Amino acid sequence: MARASTSQVHGIFEKIAGYYDRMNFLMTLGRHGRWCREVADRVAPPRGGKLLDLATGTGVIALEAARRYPAVSVTGLDFSQEMLRRARSKPGADAVRWQHANATCLPFADASFDAITEGYLLRNVEDLDRVLREQHRVLKPGGRLVILETCPPSGPVKPLMAWGIRVLVPAVGQLVACDRSSYAYLESSTRHFHSPQSLAEVLRRTGFQDIGWHKKFFGTNVIMWAAKAP
Repeated sequence: MARASTSQVHGIFEKIAGYYDRMNFLMTLGRHGRWCREVADRVAPPRGGKLLDLATGTGVIALEAARRYPAVSVTGLDFSQEMLRRARSKPGADAVRWQHANATCLPFADASFDAITEGYLLRNVEDLDRVLREQHRVLKPGGRLVILETCPPSGPVKPLMAWGIRVLVPAVGQLVACDRSSYAYLESSTRHFHSPQSLAEVLRRTGFQDIGWHKKFFGTNVIMWAAKAP
């Protein structure tokens, strides 16, 4: 499948918002919430600081960060109005500032945030370098970035996991949401995205340092972290 345009990706996420949380739960066998909590834990913004959650979707990471760091100002940003509508309806949503915008052109001044989190953003953008440059720009010196992302399977389980992603993800989308096509795109974007090693190189050339990662769920998901130089 060819890379989708920004407008096509936007249409997909507007369409799947109503069953996004349920599908994330099913496709990760219930692990998605735990990973979002780990992202919030790892980013550790300073008391009184500002945190930006990009591709906030239905707000799982942003809401966890707001619960975990009540003295931090949390902004959840997404380009899908329907995703944001779902996020605003959740318990605790008043603790987060929700903003509709595109990650390719963030509406914030340089060095506005102490920390950035994001979930499943990077594989869905047309210009990865530009999106990461924007994140580097709005981070304060010494600020931390923590990423939850899918990654193509590798190692001995690669054939089995690749088959599972290719066949099962669209099938579950059809069964649960009667929407095979949207999840066929999400399956394809996972299989063809960067490995953590390759993404780390993109982060380095963008100016990030202290990069590390932990793979999850048989190597099909990854939590990565990096920092802007002090």
